[in-house]
Amino acid sequence: MKEVYLIIGGNQGNILDTFRKVKIELKQQIGEIISESCIYRTAAWGDDKQPDYLNQVLSISSKLSADEVLNYCLAIEVLHGRVRNPENQWAPRTIDIDILYYGNEIINTIQLTLPHPRLHQRNFVLVPLVEIAAELTHPIFQKSNAQLLEECVDQLEVNEL
Repeated sequence: MKEVYLIIGGNQGNILDTFRKVKIELKQQIGEIISESCIYRTAAWGDDKQPDYLNQVLSISSKLSADEVLNYCLAIEVLHGRVRNPENQWAPRTIDIDILYYGNEIINTIQLTLPHPRLHQRNFVLVPLVEIAAELTHPIFQKSNAQLLEECVDQLEVNEL
């Protein structure tokens, strides 16, 4: 079993209802949710001319491979109306599910880079991640999530909902 950390986020539609449904599907498809952070509100990262995002970090115990987790996450996004816009990676979305960590594995393939390559640059990821996994060590930087948050230069406010 692997402990998988995911962040779910969205800024369109009934976000809280979508989160509730997505967590049910994640449990059915990927594994038992071990812990979940509070839900946080932040301005849109990369494009502040759109609605604020809600984000939550989940820890899931899974027997699936990292690629299988990714495929289920992508399928769940589509099920909830996620449309990827290759011309605008910062476009608003109903749901976004990103894998932050897959155990302590380092993965670098065309489809998947883990740990998430930008998690250390984003307060909206680090604040909820630290809430449930402050001492978890990033396998590349060899720093805890709490240390990464202390060093993060992102200025976006992250407010508990």
